[in-house]
Amino acid sequence: MQLQVARIGKPHGIRGEVTVQVLTDAPEDRFVPGTEFVVEPAAAGPLTVSSARWNKDILLLGFEEIETRNEAETLRGVKLFIETEELDEDDDEGWYEHELVGLEARVGGTVVGKVTALTTMPVQDLLMVTTPDGEEILVPFVEQIVPEVNVEQGYILLTPPDGLFELNSDDAADAEPEGKP
Repeated sequence: MQLQVARIGKPHGIRGEVTVQVLTDAPEDRFVPGTEFVVEPAAAGPLTVSSARWNKDILLLGFEEIETRNEAETLRGVKLFIETEELDEDDDEGWYEHELVGLEARVGGTVVGKVTALTTMPVQDLLMVTTPDGEEILVPFVEQIVPEVNVEQGYILLTPPDGLFELNSDDAADAEPEGKP
């Protein structure tokens, strides 16, 4: 099984280093020199870590296959995966993206969409829920808004604050604020 651990950002410097968005709780274990990553798209890899260092809060990686800034620029947006067969299925502290994508999003007994992505952010994670009409809604992945995740039965239960599913709709964007001409 493959587990996404990072997404490559912009180049850093002239020697082929790149910034990465870290998507793992254990970067010190995942990004050691010699580690080989399966990548998406596959044409960009595989990639083997040659260096890893922190610049403030940003992880910078160098790869054996990449020597220049121009080569590093071609990696922007590439996803890094590790092969793993030892996922801890009893981990009650969280979920992997592959467990959440495809689950129905329900408010009460009503299906309001499907989970299509998990975005890891510094403060809190966000679920991307795509509604039946194709609208994409970002839902904070916190217990107050997502009190139940039931992977076995294929759904998440949402208790969204008023307006969450209307904020990004075309109707809401076109509406004039009250009291404005």
